[in-house]
Amino acid sequence: MAAAAAAAVGGPQPAQSEVPEQGPALDKAATAAHLKAALSRPDNRAGAEELQALLERVLNAERPLAGAAGGEEAAGGGGGPGAAEEDALEWCKCLLAGGGGYDEFCAAVRAYDPAALCGLVWTANFVAYRCRTCGISPCMSLCAECFHQGDHTGHDFNMFRSQAGGACDCGDSNVMRESGFCRRHQIKSSSNIPCVPKDLLMMSEFVLPRFIFCLIQYLREGYNEPAADVPSEKDLNKVLQLLEPQISFLEDLTKMGGAMRSVLTQVLTNQQNYKDLTSGLGENACAKKSHEKYLIALKSSGLTYPEDKLVYGMQEPSAGTSTLLVQGLAGAPGALGQVESSDEEDQDGSQGLGKRKRVKLSSGTKDQSIMDVLKHKSFLEELLFWTVKYEFPQKMVTFLLNMLPDQEYKVAFTKTFVQHYAFIMKTLKKSHESDTMSNRIVHISVQLFSNEELARQVTEECQLLDIMVTVLLYMMESCLIKSELQDEENSLHVVVNCGEALLKNNTYWPLVSDFINILSHQSVAKRFLEDHGLLVTWMNFVSFFQGMNLNKRELNEHVEFESQTYYAAFAAELEACAQPMWGLLSHCKVRETQEYTRNVVRYCLEALQDWFDAINFVDEPAPNQVTFHLPLHRYYAMFLSKAVKCQELDLDSLLPDQEMLMKLMIHPLQIQASLAEIHSNMWVRNGLQIKGQAMTYVQSHFCNSMIDPDIYLLQVCASRLDPDYFISSVFERFKVVDLLTMASQHHNTVLDVEHERSMLEGALTFLVILLSLRLHLGMSDDEILRAEMVAQLCMNDRTHSSLLDLIPENPNPKSGIIPGSYSFESVLSTVADFKAPVFEPGGSMQQGMYTPKAEVWDQEFDPVMVILRTVYRRDVQSAMDRYTAFLKQSGKFPGNPWPPYKKRTSLHPSYKGLMRLLHCKTLHIVLFTLLYKILMDHQNLSEHVLCMVLYLIELGLGNSAEGDSEEEVSMGGPERCHDSWFPGSNLVSNMRHFINYVRVRVPETAPELKRDSLAGTSSDDLGSLQNSGTAQVFSLVAERRKKFQEIINRSSSEANQAIRPPYTPKKWSAPGSSPPLTTAILEIKESILSLLIKLHHKLSGKQNSYYPPWLDDIEVLIQPEIPKYNHGDGVTAVERILLKSAMQSRMNKRIIEEICRKVTPPVPPKKITAAEKKTLDKEERRQKARERQQKLLAEFASRQKSFMETAMDVESPENESPMEIAAAEPQVSEAVYDCVICGQSGPSSEDRPAGLVVLLQASSVLGQCRDNTEPKKLPISEEEQIYPWDTCAAVHDVRLSLLQRYFKDSSCLLAVSIGWEGGVYVQTCGHTLHIDCHKSYMESLRNDQVLQGFSVDKGEFTCPLCRQFANSVLPCYPGSNVESNLWQRPSNKSTQDLIKEVEELQGRPGAFPSETNLSKEMESVMKDIKNTTQKKYRDYSKTPGSPDNDFLFMYSVARTNLELELIHRGGSLCSGGASTAGKRSCLNQLFHVLALHMRLYTIDSEYNPWKKLTQLIEDMNSQLGNEEHQPEVPILYHDVTSLLLIQILMMPQPLRKEHFSCIVKVLFTLLYTQALAALSVKGSEEDRSAWKHAGALRKNTCDAEKSCEVLLSFVISELSKGKLYCEEGTQACAMVSPIAWSPESMEKYIQAFCLPFLRISSLLQHHLFGEDLPSCQEEEEFSVLASCLGLLPAFYQTDHPFLSASCLDWPVTALDIITQWCSEIRSFTERHAEQGKALLIQESRWKLPHLLQLPENYNTIFQYYHRKTCSVCTKVPKDPAVCLVCGTFVCLKGLCCKQQSYCECVLHSQNCGAGTGIFLLINASVIIIIRGHRFCLWGSVYLDAHGEEDRDLRRGKPLYICEERYRVLEQQWIAHTFDHINKRWGPHYNGL
Repeated sequence: MAAAAAAAVGGPQPAQSEVPEQGPALDKAATAAHLKAALSRPDNRAGAEELQALLERVLNAERPLAGAAGGEEAAGGGGGPGAAEEDALEWCKCLLAGGGGYDEFCAAVRAYDPAALCGLVWTANFVAYRCRTCGISPCMSLCAECFHQGDHTGHDFNMFRSQAGGACDCGDSNVMRESGFCRRHQIKSSSNIPCVPKDLLMMSEFVLPRFIFCLIQYLREGYNEPAADVPSEKDLNKVLQLLEPQISFLEDLTKMGGAMRSVLTQVLTNQQNYKDLTSGLGENACAKKSHEKYLIALKSSGLTYPEDKLVYGMQEPSAGTSTLLVQGLAGAPGALGQVESSDEEDQDGSQGLGKRKRVKLSSGTKDQSIMDVLKHKSFLEELLFWTVKYEFPQKMVTFLLNMLPDQEYKVAFTKTFVQHYAFIMKTLKKSHESDTMSNRIVHISVQLFSNEELARQVTEECQLLDIMVTVLLYMMESCLIKSELQDEENSLHVVVNCGEALLKNNTYWPLVSDFINILSHQSVAKRFLEDHGLLVTWMNFVSFFQGMNLNKRELNEHVEFESQTYYAAFAAELEACAQPMWGLLSHCKVRETQEYTRNVVRYCLEALQDWFDAINFVDEPAPNQVTFHLPLHRYYAMFLSKAVKCQELDLDSLLPDQEMLMKLMIHPLQIQASLAEIHSNMWVRNGLQIKGQAMTYVQSHFCNSMIDPDIYLLQVCASRLDPDYFISSVFERFKVVDLLTMASQHHNTVLDVEHERSMLEGALTFLVILLSLRLHLGMSDDEILRAEMVAQLCMNDRTHSSLLDLIPENPNPKSGIIPGSYSFESVLSTVADFKAPVFEPGGSMQQGMYTPKAEVWDQEFDPVMVILRTVYRRDVQSAMDRYTAFLKQSGKFPGNPWPPYKKRTSLHPSYKGLMRLLHCKTLHIVLFTLLYKILMDHQNLSEHVLCMVLYLIELGLGNSAEGDSEEEVSMGGPERCHDSWFPGSNLVSNMRHFINYVRVRVPETAPELKRDSLAGTSSDDLGSLQNSGTAQVFSLVAERRKKFQEIINRSSSEANQAIRPPYTPKKWSAPGSSPPLTTAILEIKESILSLLIKLHHKLSGKQNSYYPPWLDDIEVLIQPEIPKYNHGDGVTAVERILLKSAMQSRMNKRIIEEICRKVTPPVPPKKITAAEKKTLDKEERRQKARERQQKLLAEFASRQKSFMETAMDVESPENESPMEIAAAEPQVSEAVYDCVICGQSGPSSEDRPAGLVVLLQASSVLGQCRDNTEPKKLPISEEEQIYPWDTCAAVHDVRLSLLQRYFKDSSCLLAVSIGWEGGVYVQTCGHTLHIDCHKSYMESLRNDQVLQGFSVDKGEFTCPLCRQFANSVLPCYPGSNVESNLWQRPSNKSTQDLIKEVEELQGRPGAFPSETNLSKEMESVMKDIKNTTQKKYRDYSKTPGSPDNDFLFMYSVARTNLELELIHRGGSLCSGGASTAGKRSCLNQLFHVLALHMRLYTIDSEYNPWKKLTQLIEDMNSQLGNEEHQPEVPILYHDVTSLLLIQILMMPQPLRKEHFSCIVKVLFTLLYTQALAALSVKGSEEDRSAWKHAGALRKNTCDAEKSCEVLLSFVISELSKGKLYCEEGTQACAMVSPIAWSPESMEKYIQAFCLPFLRISSLLQHHLFGEDLPSCQEEEEFSVLASCLGLLPAFYQTDHPFLSASCLDWPVTALDIITQWCSEIRSFTERHAEQGKALLIQESRWKLPHLLQLPENYNTIFQYYHRKTCSVCTKVPKDPAVCLVCGTFVCLKGLCCKQQSYCECVLHSQNCGAGTGIFLLINASVIIIIRGHRFCLWGSVYLDAHGEEDRDLRRGKPLYICEERYRVLEQQWIAHTFDHINKRWGPHYNGL
């Protein structure tokens, strides 16, 4: 049908219609060529019409979507919608190419691409780069290709995974500096690109408009307004799937380059085209229908809800102001969706009043059009409209973004985007997939708004700012609720409800993010700051957040449901209020911008005033509620700070009147008091979330938008308000007013007793912070940075990244002031030392840390800053502990120091008033009272209180008011101060003022009353008292009220202002709760100075301890700083204060001296009675006992730690093994074992065997040995590959299969060892237990519900003593551990006798011992050993299940363990000694178990290799004659070490030493002969004949049997009888070694050939007979081992050079037996010379195993592997990983590569490491270990420049290999200690 339709395009060429059906492609091409020709003519109207008709027919929107819209019509379409669409696309391609090939057309167009911009668009999860050095906009990003082709060495860049998608900015000089462009985009290439030929793109200009219109019709057609509650995503996705090819086609067009893009731009933006195509729809029913759908869809595009018509209809002409209209309008309660969805009918807002009062604001914006329905004038506009409606399908987004390199398009598109902005946000709010949608929106907007020029243009032309602010308001309006702060009933304030999805899911972030982005451009921000209307609206918006998430203190029971909405609240304030604020602040840096600050401050104050009015606030905050959210206060504070700091504005000109200041300070102060309450556990009933809020408020990301502005605002208020008023407010807010009395008892009406102390500490600490913090009061940015850094480092050593994270930066990410900038690094290097990453013995890995320098502790440690910045209170303690340790270490102070007093930077002149707080009577009275109470030991006062009191006094002395000539003040008589406590307000003079009597209110029960009644008997006394000036009762509250009234009366002329009646305490106290109070008069007779001196006595515990230092050295008074007073405890602090007060005034100096002259008892009113003395002594004794206990505990802990370390440390040679080996005394025959479960000691017996705790694991480490030293590298390019041919495992495999090809199977299985791959390694921690105890232990583990990281069902457990991982128990054979008595008797039997004995012993069949517990255990452990490895690593026989398999497996287990021990010793035995491996070795027990099982198999006596080795067999030929049988393996092809193990394990245990030596001697002769044979094959023909001659000459000398030359010559002559040497044609060159053989080099070769055997034999001897291994030099290893094994005769002299031949001891005549051995080979090589030769040369020199060598820089691995496709499933894996043992690339967790429920990594770990896998996860830079059924994250071996890991590459900084860590990883792999050292294991369920 499609072809017919194509053919029927009639027109003037009748010939066309007869085109045969079978050639549609030809036909299309021809039509296209014809049309192109027609259109190229000057008069092309006919051609155009013809083309139109064709397109009409081809691109018809009716057919395809029939399938999507309603299935019933689909039947008519030929071949379904798919075929027709494809056909249409084919047509389009043909037409565009104008008859040519489409691919050639693409190439032709690409040639005209003036690619100045990269513009590559990517989606989420793409790996991109950001370079801060090159970026102008902080959003700048580069694709990997452009980044690597540019030069960014030494820049501050990082790699990141894109979250929302992005586009490459290379070549765009608006966003980045040109120096960072890559090579491709550096050239401004427009000049040298030729002009595009007109006819190339002519067809495109005709075809594309129709194509895009067709696409739009599809989109219209497919869209249905979602029904009320049914989400219609399914339908939308269906439509989109159908349109996939079309959109992809457009996307491909954009990739053709600039020429095609400009055509597309023309098409998309041309309004005429759009008008023609969309309006000319008259006759087409289908098109009509789609147009109607389009109109319906448009209808809902305005911002106005139908229900809002009321609001907007009523708008007055005064649209400039913003009115609050609270209306009870709402559809169904809270469900906006229902109202919005029924957009078609006009709704009457009155239906159903909502249950919750929802609040609507009418925002009177200047431009009503923001609210209106959209109108479209071009394809681009409608395309974007549908993109939004379909919720931003990825393909469409990519297409729209791909076009951006075209400048004309960019502008048009940005304007269109802004035009649709409100609509986009409205759609987002309704969307069900708001997360994905948000990402796609930001993906687009960040490309548009990061460009300053563009942002400015749309701000001016399209009112972008108005739109954004309006839309923000509109978004938040939907979730406003009435504020409950302060006056709940009458409050008019509305706040956002943090529980709504909009806030909880952060749906608003795309909007806010765009807003912050455009505010980062200066030109845009200026417009915003100049526009008063906008500022008003914005402050309106901010006030929605003022007071949100109000907390009310629960007083009775615990809150039922802890809401977590506070996250949403903090995030909203930070993102929606604070970040725009920082953005604006960054443009207010210079004097010229003063006006802006004035504007913001003005509207901010107006908004605050409105807020106070709305919540009905007068002067008292409502009790028991707190909100942490005061964005208006913070805006005000931050702009004030900026004004003073940068713009030189006068602070007073920006401040409001006193009354407003008083109101301003209330709420921030309330927060500070609430923090103290929360930390005092007064809010526990509100649950944990309130603690979470208190922490978030001070946390590093929030503090400089939250607590810092609050404290600054309080500092400003304090500097301008009356100090007495301020101080009394503080103590009242903190609820400790009642505590501040001289009386020893008091009654607090508002606080429980247990909270008093911490609240008092809180109040004093707050005052100290308020008075000493200078963050906004004059510190420069660098000083602030330094102070922050020091505070963080003092709490703990920090890594570089955590420090970056903890230092509060300017939180606006667009400000360009990025941490990690130059100043950060330079400050860091001056305050901290870098500690390189180290390893601890337990194996835990440290990161590189920064630790404060000594001088920082000495001079810069600032406890105030630490307290301000700690999230957890324990950090303050940690800082103090570290400070104490520093002082002890440097010898500056031995005891427990107090926080040091730190000098402050000077105050900015504007804030000088702050210091008046320190010089006001109220504070002095408080200080005096507290000092007195501490001295008198009243309850509830801690050292911390005293510390803060002294700190405040010292602050006062450091900031004394200038010009107070206080000398004459003091002379004014007593009447001056009759009414009050102190004469003046200057601290220096008040310190010496004596206060004699104080009148206090006390409960009637108080002790003071009894004392005073005696004093005041006669009236005269009282009279005299009055005159001496008794201070009155001082009430802070009354003072504060008085001041407040004064201020109010001053400032408010209107009398009608409502002032609440003066405060009465009845508000707090429940009636009848407080005992009646009476007034009493206390005799005090102290001044602050005298109290200080007495405190000195009290603190030092000595009478008269204070002696004024200046009496000895008058210099003290002149020196500014005395270092000895810098650090110390309370005593030092008191001394420092007294010295300072003496320095400041002569009077004080004199008075101090006077006080000291009077000998004073330490505390006057307290005589120490005998009883009290007793209690004091008791206290002291207790203290001492406590210290002793601490010491003991510490000692115990350190012991325990050292035990754990030795028990855990797998390689520490020094520790004694817990296993008692009683071998030292030869008379003891039985070994004694300690059971670690029941604690009994005793021998292991048949019926109650003991066993060693062992871990059995399959290992392929041996198989990874290679014979060349060149390290294997991890492949990092396609060319590099790793071939596993040269590994030990591969070579042994090849050898075995070669033998099995030619020789008898059973004999082959005795000629080699297996276990190079999947061998079973047995290791123990050395602890023993009874096997029955172990069984009950396992039972208890099985019943234990808490499963540890191992599986008990698989027999896994941890050693009950040292907690080492284990999975089996190896029974200890009864009898002595070491056969001491047997081998100590020297043997004098002849070799021949021993050989016979060995043969006899081997011939005895080994019956399995009777059924005892021991034998059962032996059997079960053998089963365990077999099950440890996979079947494929056990079965090598051709007949499955043959006993030979088991035989081979068993002796190979012994071989595996010996070889591995050799590797652990470094591959040789030079170091000798009984190393740990010996101590913790279980080889002896293992041998017993293996021998027991091996003796069940007998080798037929004639096949026993022992015979062939020790006897001459006559009828050799008869054996070889029978051809039909496969022959036995010739003895020279046997692996000698395997023979050794077979011979020994076939002997009855325990073995005697003499038999062992005999076996070794005999085998050495065979080994030596093999060495000679291999040498003969290695030599060349000439070498051989020379050797043959030389030997033949000496054949008859006496020691011929021990002469290398003779034997070699004989071997050569014997072997040359066969065909072994003849076929040397091709192979010759390969075999000939370049070296000329000298006798020395031959000797060296032979020794190297024999060494592995000697090593294994020596190790075996060491384990079986307990002999120590001698240590030696490398070159003498052979001779030392030979003599140790008894191969060297004892009388051997060492004067002439050592020859290996001298170790030979032939059992029969050498030449005969050699003849016999060689003849076996001869008969084989006659048929297979090549193989014969290969089998002779055994490669035995294996190097130690290593992991792959990794590249220096991680990026090289990452770039190659993260895009690499998997070889199995050919996809790019989501989590790629690479095996560090063999370099295989695998998909971690990839379901694509799953086989029989095993994922690829697990499968690979079984194949490559027999269950152990070491993988590097490419995307995380972390190493993961798989061990059997468990896995663990090991850590990373790549660290950044600061020694830190970057797990998951979150920071994306360059990473470099850390060789030490990699060595440790390799060491753990080789030593098989992953299970012991790594602690966090979990099951992987085969899913990795």
